Amino acid sequence: MKSVIAYTDGACIGNPGPGGYGVVVLSASSPIELSGGFRRTTNNRMEIIAAIKALEALEERCKVELVSDSQYLVNAISLGWAKKWQAKGWMRTKTERALNPDLWEILLQLCEYHQVEFIWVRGHSGNTLNQQCDRMAVEAAKQRNLPVDEGYEKKNLFKTSKAGLW
Repeated sequence: MKSVIAYTDGACIGNPGPGGYGVVVLSASSPIELSGGFRRTTNNRMEIIAAIKALEALEERCKVELVSDSQYLVNAISLGWAKKWQAKGWMRTKTERALNPDLWEILLQLCEYHQVEFIWVRGHSGNTLNQQCDRMAVEAAKQRNLPVDEGYEKKNLFKTSKAGLW
């Protein structure tokens, strides 16, 4: 199985506000850089979307070290929170809904396909590729005419579909 390292970051100008993501995937071939954004979203959604975009960019099943400065993202996967929320019908507690179930659903599926290890790195601490992803995410959030983040702006539209979630 091919091994890759993916650096990801999300950013939001205001929270909520315009948001962006940045991704750098390192493999034996040339690096892949991806970025994009949405007109109104949250920082946490951008962090999750960055991870999704990194994994979706892989053309074959891979062993992935996914590096992120988001403890929310890393802990939700590494500590099993997202799987527990999913098993409880996207509820964190008996009365509190889990946030971003549309994105967690996609990310969990991608993590089942790829062999992914999530690694946390402190943001803005001199890690060159993390800082590059941050710059890409901020630049993406500043673009004009960003698309709608349907999962954020229309939260009640979340429905699981086997045919495609994204």
